Amino acid sequence: MRRRSRRSARRSITSPHTPEPARASGLRQLIEALPPERRRSVFAHSSWVAERGHSYERLEFLGDSVLGLAITRHLYERFPDRAEGELARMRAHVVSRASCAAVGRQLGLDDLFLREATAPPSDAAALAASDTVIAEVVEAGIGACFLEVGLERVAGAVVEAFAGRVSYALEEHVDHKTVLQEELARQGGSVTYALVETSGPDHDRRFTSVAIVEGAELGRGSGGSKKASEQEAAREALEQIARAGM
Repeated sequence: MRRRSRRSARRSITSPHTPEPARASGLRQLIEALPPERRRSVFAHSSWVAERGHSYERLEFLGDSVLGLAITRHLYERFPDRAEGELARMRAHVVSRASCAAVGRQLGLDDLFLREATAPPSDAAALAASDTVIAEVVEAGIGACFLEVGLERVAGAVVEAFAGRVSYALEEHVDHKTVLQEELARQGGSVTYALVETSGPDHDRRFTSVAIVEGAELGRGSGGSKKASEQEAAREALEQIARAGM
């Protein structure tokens, strides 16, 4: 999925200028207001600590669930007429790793990561450039804030911070294949795609693909290109997962 933010366009957090709106998000403010020891834990990569349990991974585990609950409740209340499958598709996109990374960079958490780093600057910079690491930091920050201020306050901050990702999902600009891959990865699974039919004249070809999970067809889609048909198959597979409660 494409990130809307650009690293080169962001101001340093030490800039004397007024923070950009995203930087002033309640979520960032809550993270910066954490007690020092808790805040350090949010940014403690596993390679920087003697014991893995002292890294941000436990907070990340907690924050993943808090994020999911906050966004699920928001979508449920905001879109009372949307079907379960569509809500599930939107949620899967909003809480995806790519979305978390985009939000983390918009909030400047990569800069905070560098500020809190206990590793050499070159090592910290390499980790801060990783979308996976920044996504994990976002979830760890959410988990830490939940422990300090409770669900209601952190949920409001999460919804504010992820509002752009919700809008993006509403506009259908969603890479269903990536979302499906991430959803299945959380469950220890994977997906493959197979082209099962090509029809129509050369100037108006139609392609049909299926998404195969654990040897079974989970989604089927058609489109004007093989890529488009796979996207549709992934979208249907996500809806099947939602209906099955997987």
